[in-house]
Amino acid sequence: MNYRILGRTGLKVSEIGIGTWAMGGPTTLGGIQVGWGEVSDKISLRTLKHCIDLGINFIDTADTYGKGHSEEIIGKALKGKRKKFIIATKCGNYENYKGEWVQNWDSKYIFQACEDSLHRLKTDYIDLYQIHTPLPGKGDFKFDLEGFEAFNNLKKSGKILNYGYSSYNIEDALKIVKLGYCDTIQIVYNLFNREAEKEFFEIAKRKNIGIIIRVPLASGFLTGKFNKNVKFEKNDHRSRLSKDEIKERIEKTEKIRSIAERKGRTLSQFALQFCLQNNAVSVVIPGAKTPEQLEENASASNYKNISPEEFLEINRIFNVKHR
Repeated sequence: MNYRILGRTGLKVSEIGIGTWAMGGPTTLGGIQVGWGEVSDKISLRTLKHCIDLGINFIDTADTYGKGHSEEIIGKALKGKRKKFIIATKCGNYENYKGEWVQNWDSKYIFQACEDSLHRLKTDYIDLYQIHTPLPGKGDFKFDLEGFEAFNNLKKSGKILNYGYSSYNIEDALKIVKLGYCDTIQIVYNLFNREAEKEFFEIAKRKNIGIIIRVPLASGFLTGKFNKNVKFEKNDHRSRLSKDEIKERIEKTEKIRSIAERKGRTLSQFALQFCLQNNAVSVVIPGAKTPEQLEENASASNYKNISPEEFLEINRIFNVKHR
């Protein structure tokens, strides 16, 4: 496993981390499916414990993943090993008593959310506490220092060591980077979504802000395990994708697979390697439900860089003119 520095936090993180959204199991917010379907806690625990064997030290979660269940699993898995890991979690989303999806950035709420996460994680500090993707119409998040006051106070108290912003779109991520308040930014970046390449990476690197890449495998499509006839269970958020969206993703994925296999790489390894190619990136957090998936992801750290010729092929497939 290779390691990189997470921006100005100074934390030395494995360049392949693990995202634990799926480990939360089926979840709804305001009646909307936001989980990944059924999952085995026993297998999740085995997967998390296997991180040490593979050199993975960065674990990302959120209080909404299984309404706290993902954090609870991490707390159990890391018992007696806490100092070997860098834990990143998030706050701001919940379901109110009416069953509505609410986003809340009030200081009082954030303080309580942090205490709840600490309890579930069985720890007295969080390495990286993140604002969880403010969405239009869900909450009034202020893009100024006032909006980060609660996080500054939590940092002073020692309950969190660093704080960051998990972005819904690249425009918001750019706002936060230019303001310079956060230690890290978490963004979606993968072969299907390359908006970050146009301006974001360059500015973030210049300001020494740690970049965490989420959804690097495009919600599992870049693993290559699906075909155009795939049907997701209703308790899986991917069930909201249209048939046309699925068909387009599958067709492009198969073209990428042929590039990957020429040099003996799996599609997942190639997709993760693609994300790591940009030196502004600190860590990539693919999800993994099993130890086997974790091993395949981790091995992407050992492959050589994607060649200029391969990049040209990728750009042609996705009709990308820049880079």
